[in-house]
This record gives sequence, structure tokens and C-alpha cells, in this order.
Amino acid sequence: MATRSESREFETTGDTDIIDLTGVAQEFVRSGVVQEGLLVVFTPGSTAGITTIEYESGAIADLKRALEVMAPRHGEYEHNLRWDDGNGYSHVRSALIGPSLVVPVRDGRLELGTWQQIVLCDFDNRPRRRRVTLQLVGV
Repeated sequence: MATRSESREFETTGDTDIIDLTGVAQEFVRSGVVQEGLLVVFTPGSTAGITTIEYESGAIADLKRALEVMAPRHGEYEHNLRWDDGNGYSHVRSALIGPSLVVPVRDGRLELGTWQQIVLCDFDNRPRRRRVTLQLVGV
């Protein structure tokens, strides 16, 4: 069994900034360490998430609008009452999306659909430096 791990940092603007990580993930998998296995993409923290989507302006706008309906920025959040930092919505959005994603690797390539990209979503109410860890496991 072979493994490889690496972390990268990304500057975000916050406010549901969505960054395409697909190229970074594909480059990482092309290292040749694993031909068959799994890629885990993970971001630490409770105000960001990792998911897949077709990374085009319409789908991105639709995702942002859906998240605004489910966890509105100006909604009432107990977190805001306790900490007075105004980012209660970002914690809820992060919990809905989740901090990680697992993608199969076959023949040394990610098994993504034609229009499927891996994205980092920063939901916080301010710019951040986000760390993303990539871990490849397999043979």
C-alpha cells in the first residue's frame, strides 16, 4: 500500500468564496504513487467545506443561492449571540457541505464526471487563508 500527503494554502475572500481545486488534485494524483486507490481532500476548520459541482458561473450562483436559503447570512444564530462574530451562518453552511471528499483513483486518474469539479467553499464572513490537505492511498 502506498500513501502520499500534501497540504496547500489558498487565499479566499470569504462570503461563500468557491475555489476550483480540480487541477491541484489532478496534478497531485499524477505523481504516479498510486494507480488504484482513493484521494481524500480535506479542509480543517468549521467555516469551510469541500464538495463537487460543475464549476461554471450559473451552477456556482445556484449553489450560493441555495445556501442562502438554507442558512441565510442575516438569520438568527445562537452562535452569534454567544460569540458576537456574525458568522453563525458560515458554521451551519460548513456542516451542511462537510469538510472532506473522497474520490476514487483508477489507472492513475481521478474518477470525476465530465462536468464535475472539486471545490473549496469558504463560508466565513471575512477573507481567510485556508489549508487543504490531499491524501492519496492505494496501490
